[in-house]
Amino acid sequence: MKKDKVIKVNTDKCTGCRACEMACSAFHAIPKCSIVNPARSRIRVFRNELANEYVPVYASDYTPAQCNGRQVHTISGKEYTLCTFCGASCPSRDIFKEPDSNLPLKCDMCESVPPLEKPMCVQVCEPGCLTYEERDVEEEPEEEKPEETEIALETLVRKHGLKKVQETLSQIQNG
Repeated sequence: MKKDKVIKVNTDKCTGCRACEMACSAFHAIPKCSIVNPARSRIRVFRNELANEYVPVYASDYTPAQCNGRQVHTISGKEYTLCTFCGASCPSRDIFKEPDSNLPLKCDMCESVPPLEKPMCVQVCEPGCLTYEERDVEEEPEEEKPEETEIALETLVRKHGLKKVQETLSQIQNG
């Protein structure tokens, strides 16, 4: 059996405080907790303050292509496209991308040594909007996915070109 880790979101409890964004960005700062920059957070709170609606969304897998299948969700009488609440890092928007390098971000459930009991965003969520669950699931053969390093290098090559990336890697190696 394998453990499936999930952060559940109850939008009815979210107050839009954004403490989850702050805690996430501080946890992932280098060195840890040295700076708070919500642009580096792996969770974002989408808000419609006039209607008092807040929806936390955490970063999911990178996708190299823009989605073509937009669905419409109705929340409190207002329509939203699926893209509004999508956690994927994709070419159609800048959300969930590292601001300096443009590399995709993904929620890692605040993996650390020693491991945390639950991710930082869940720990700081006073209203209880975010909850953490571990469930036993049967293991299925995983499909072949590119590693984080491959995705990062592909993104850098698209942005700066292969020659520049090779030169930089050579400088680092010889430096």
